[in-house]
Amino acid sequence: MTSFPEFLAYEDKGADTSAVPLVLVHGHPFDRTMWAPQIAEFSATRRVIAPDLRGYGHSPQAPGVTRFARFAEDIEALLDELKVETFVLAGLSMGGQIAMDGYRRFGERVRGLVLADTFPAAETPQGVRTRNAMADRLLREGLRGYADEVLEKMVAPYASPEVKAHVHRMMTSAPAQGAAAALRARAARPDYHELLTRVTVPALVVVGSDDTYTPVADAEAMHAVLPDSTLRVIERAAHMPNLERPEEFNGALGEFLARVDRRS
Repeated sequence: MTSFPEFLAYEDKGADTSAVPLVLVHGHPFDRTMWAPQIAEFSATRRVIAPDLRGYGHSPQAPGVTRFARFAEDIEALLDELKVETFVLAGLSMGGQIAMDGYRRFGERVRGLVLADTFPAAETPQGVRTRNAMADRLLREGLRGYADEVLEKMVAPYASPEVKAHVHRMMTSAPAQGAAAALRARAARPDYHELLTRVTVPALVVVGSDDTYTPVADAEAMHAVLPDSTLRVIERAAHMPNLERPEEFNGALGEFLARVDRRS
């Protein structure tokens, strides 16, 4: 593990090559280890950077609300420090929404956009109430009860015991303060639909076939509005196909990265 002064902990694997670097943004309530299969696979051919978002993993805590724009600013500052000028930006679930905000903030540096098991809409009024109530609950109780309740929605009931254990461990290890701050940020997030229509780089939209949080229909809708996108549905996976079906996910991501490399 490496720490960027004052805030983010991160992984920085692989050597600088002619291949475009890959930046991986984790979801809620996880940490950078959710990308372990992708770091192992793609650091053999390119530089791969995976931060712990502010308030998660080994990064400092974030009381109150951490706006998505702040997450994006953190990532931009880290990449500046690491002298990574251009890159493919990939995010899953909340990480996908942060990637959208990153494209809004520093899109001129992004050579490809990967949006996995995510959606661009702003929160509904009921969703705002639900997320803020859950933030309050996590501060009172911690994350174990929540993790037990949602594990088999995060990953499919038929996922391997090892994957279930990894996901459950990430959730129960997540600091309540950071997770609550991010939930309040999700409640206040902007709508990214119009932004997606203006994306000028290739995009890959990935979704698990059995994802109930962000169903295939959401992925199809994003694919329809992105000017240059590929849609890949990973069969027999729920909300975290990168862990549930890493070979299939890596195959789709590898094809996309090869395309971006050729274009760059």
